[in-house]
Amino acid sequence: MTSTENQPARSPGPGGAVREVGIAVIGSGFAGLGMAITLKRRGETDFVLLERAGDVGGTWRDNTYPGAACDVQSNLYSFSFAPNPDWGRSYSRQPEIQAYLQRTAERFDVRRHCVFGAEVTSARWDDAAQRWLVASTAGDFRARVLVSAAGALADPAYPDIPGLDSFAGTVMHSARWDAAHELSGERVAVIGTGASAVQVVPAIQPVVASIAVYQRTPPWVVPRTDHPVRPWMRSVYRFVPGFQKLVRATLYSFREFLVIGLAKNQRFLGPAARLARGHLHRQVRDPELRRALTPDYTIGCKRILISNDYFPAVAAPNAELVTAGIAEVRPHSVVTSDGVERPTDTIVLATGFHVTDLPIAARICGRDGRSLAEVWSDGMVSNRGSTVAGFPNLFLLLGPNVGVGHTSMVYMIESQVAYVDDALKTMDAEGLAVLETTCQAQEAWRSLIAEKSTGTVWLGGGCASWYLDEHGHNATLWPDFTFRFRRLTRILDRENYVGVPAGTERPDVAA
Repeated sequence: MTSTENQPARSPGPGGAVREVGIAVIGSGFAGLGMAITLKRRGETDFVLLERAGDVGGTWRDNTYPGAACDVQSNLYSFSFAPNPDWGRSYSRQPEIQAYLQRTAERFDVRRHCVFGAEVTSARWDDAAQRWLVASTAGDFRARVLVSAAGALADPAYPDIPGLDSFAGTVMHSARWDAAHELSGERVAVIGTGASAVQVVPAIQPVVASIAVYQRTPPWVVPRTDHPVRPWMRSVYRFVPGFQKLVRATLYSFREFLVIGLAKNQRFLGPAARLARGHLHRQVRDPELRRALTPDYTIGCKRILISNDYFPAVAAPNAELVTAGIAEVRPHSVVTSDGVERPTDTIVLATGFHVTDLPIAARICGRDGRSLAEVWSDGMVSNRGSTVAGFPNLFLLLGPNVGVGHTSMVYMIESQVAYVDDALKTMDAEGLAVLETTCQAQEAWRSLIAEKSTGTVWLGGGCASWYLDEHGHNATLWPDFTFRFRRLTRILDRENYVGVPAGTERPDVAA
């Protein structure tokens, strides 16, 4: 073994020679690493992971805000093939998850395939060469297959607030946290009340002079049953791995029951709503504040949040819940629509991500030169959330309608990775240079999603959420039990694909 074998893959700098690779994977979060490890475990080595940052981890590398943690239990929010017996808490925090991903990359020897500092600026299908031409900030690549594992929580969404650019203090998005900025004694505005906000607010409230939480819509919040994992339990996990698998299966099954209420019959959401209301009543004594924190839509319509300390933080003496809309930001203050001006030193934007308008989609262009963003202008469409007609040899991980609001995304990622890997094995077994889904297949999938979404809480729960696109369609969530998604992606639906052997002309996939 040479001294360079464990080093990340290198590529020529911009302007250098194009590097030939079999498979190029964009991103090194859970999805990218899961794909890479699956390839490596079956002996495939001709691939690279193009990572724009300097380390693996994806959203768990980028989201370092105070209080960042997962809202799915650690034993479920991890790879099934790489259980971790040493989780420190039942719900892991960001540093522990990031460390897990780093260790997993090392354990399965995929770090050597990573090209860091390689932000993909464009990817274009060359029909004549039957290759993807990928341009990145670390050089250019020509790949037989392109896998996009750029997740939906990768690119922060910044609000369009008049005067925000004129603010003289510090503005930072929760996903681009400035750890060097000292908040002690400052007057802080937190804009947003989603999953990041309910973690940031209680983490910084004790140290700031004042904190104003700007709420547009109150979230449903249930208790967080978090606790340290005892050393004896870690020993059991380590020496009896089957027990940890049983715990994982139990957690999975319990969370799947939520689908009955979310997607089948909203009456079954009653117990969850009563739990959330009781949690609010116990933690907030002020009736006026309690009313402001009470949602007026069905639980589950927006993401259900878990926290034991958000309500106490908002009710603290140095905190204020602001429900009036923001009219403008001035150099040293935030002004709301009721005319109140609040002096402010730092603004924290907990305003989410580009989910239904993925930035990577504008950079990937198919056979006819149109980008994914252009093809998806009237709504995201795909076959099984993984492939799109007109984009040969392109596979999407965390694509349309793969998201979940009740369980672990890692389960869905592993389902998709198995599907993509079966597609790659099919290409090799049949000697195919090109594999492409048909328009009919993706339209059938779109119809299936629409049918399954009808009657769900996401469309009929009385709220607007990031689950829905600008047309009001469910573009992000899988609207059914996740084990059914796994069944549909267990193997490639070969009948829905056109395969082109090397040296032959492409048939019309719409035919």
